[in-house]
Amino acid sequence: MTKASQLGIASIVALLVLSGSAAAEEVQGEFGNECVTSLALGRTYPTDCSVNAVYKGKTLCFGSEKSRELFLKNPDELLLKAHIFYSSKQQ
Repeated sequence: MTKASQLGIASIVALLVLSGSAAAEEVQGEFGNECVTSLALGRTYPTDCSVNAVYKGKTLCFGSEKSRELFLKNPDELLLKAHIFYSSKQQ
């Protein structure tokens, strides 16, 4: 296993360990509780944030477990794309 693979796996494990487990009504996520993966793909998808994870100190919401899994494969890139799209729709 390469060092990059080990780092990627470690990041995913850390993210899963930090995944939120609070009730949806208690969770306030980034981006107005919209699905981060959807935002990264240029779409809006409001969620109740029942599927969420904490990444770099921020609670992120997902529309499904599949969306969260997709995010985990490349979190930094998808988070950047989500920020860019979300910022553009706020103007």
